[in-house]
Amino acid sequence: MSKTIYLVRHCKAEGQAFDAKLTPTGMMQSELLTEFLYDKQINSIVSSPYKRAVDSIKPLAKRLNLPINEDNRLGERVLSSLERDDYLEMLENSFKDLDICYEGGESSRQAMNRAIGVIEDILKGSANNIVIATHGNLMSLILKHYEPSFGFKEWKSLSNPDVYCLKFEGDSPQIVRIWQETIAVPLSEVSYGN
Repeated sequence: MSKTIYLVRHCKAEGQAFDAKLTPTGMMQSELLTEFLYDKQINSIVSSPYKRAVDSIKPLAKRLNLPINEDNRLGERVLSSLERDDYLEMLENSFKDLDICYEGGESSRQAMNRAIGVIEDILKGSANNIVIATHGNLMSLILKHYEPSFGFKEWKSLSNPDVYCLKFEGDSPQIVRIWQETIAVPLSEVSYGN
């Protein structure tokens, strides 16, 4: 049986903390995301427990009358517990060497493996059109698992929100980015420099 997973990066948020809220723009984006996914025959929603991920998909769950199944394995990957000025360089290196592990952090391979565990569980389940709400780095690692060329450059090109469609007919999915940034926010709402 074929399965389709809609891999969703959360909408614009106020920060990186577990309980960071969506910005006003992010709340508007969650409504646009709902319209975008509403007609996709979604029958299961799984989310990172982080507030920004849950709130990004909550309007869709409400409209479809579906529960949001929170899964800790979809929480964002912590690169390091230390504040570092060279964060982007560290992140880029972690895409090149999946086993680099910085202090207090998780290697790309560790984060990828826990996230792929969620996908494998979903593939064994009965739902056939599933939304997964997660975070940019973890989403990139899921995509890299199936498409090894997906790396730092592709991570940098992700938008908030973003949606990739993974269509499984067997073990390896067909992957297509289906979100268009132009539908994310009306031009009048776009702000620069933040």
